Amino acid sequence: MAAPIPPTRRTQGERRASSHQLILDAAVESLVEDGYAGATTVTIQARAGVSRGRLLHHFPSRSALLVAAAQHLAVERLIDVETWPHADTTGPERIDRAVEQLWSTFCTTYFWAAMELWIAARNDEALRAELLPQERGLGAAIQRVVVTLFGAEHAAHPAFDDVRELLFTGMRGVALTYALDPRDPRTDPHLALWKRTARRLLATPE
Repeated sequence: MAAPIPPTRRTQGERRASSHQLILDAAVESLVEDGYAGATTVTIQARAGVSRGRLLHHFPSRSALLVAAAQHLAVERLIDVETWPHADTTGPERIDRAVEQLWSTFCTTYFWAAMELWIAARNDEALRAELLPQERGLGAAIQRVVVTLFGAEHAAHPAFDDVRELLFTGMRGVALTYALDPRDPRTDPHLALWKRTARRLLATPE
């Protein structure tokens, strides 16, 4: 009988990385399921299964932890969006697929975690100070990804910046209504409206 293979001993760096990820995942889950008020460090610590010292070692404040969790999730989502499978399409079809992909980002766990933080930041100066610079940096990254979605042809159109703003504000507003009226985002009538609007504005020379 072969001798059992001894377990691989993890390095200190690997243990730190593992607990860091566990804490971030637990923070996102707590934000979405418990809301901002319920996403306390005690709750997150219990969800992550780490010690109080380990949590504080990674994140010295609750605000820093919650903002880092939401930002981490957003970055993962942006990476997914950048590798979408329709990057070789062109013309109106490229616009339709880009609008669909952009809308899908407003139907994710990240969106609701971010909204919990945005609303809480209205009356929490410490959270707002932690969140605002991170959101600005993320916004710049999102703009670059949207250019990738629509492609160089459409991104070069003089109306592109306006279209992007219309889509962002419209999608964010519609997505918020799902808090009261959950439904299938794939059949939302606004999706067809956004496609028509984007096609009309980007397919017409200005």
